[in-house]
Amino acid sequence: MQVTLLLEKMSTEEKIQTMETLWEDLCKKADSLSSPLWHKDILQEREEMIKNGDDEFVDWENAKNHIRNTVA
Repeated sequence: MQVTLLLEKMSTEEKIQTMETLWEDLCKKADSLSSPLWHKDILQEREEMIKNGDDEFVDWENAKNHIRNTVA
């Protein structure tokens, strides 16, 4: 099935609602989806960096503030 959306004619609110609808649908089927092998490789690499002290966890509020300050 092919769905065509006229994105340029959609309001921001309509676009966000469409994304939320898609996300909800994907979440319902999450158990049947498999991650690509490279996801496992990235996670293992990041775990190793944490273990070696080359990286650290940052709480979500600090991460959002950092992103805002970097982008703005």
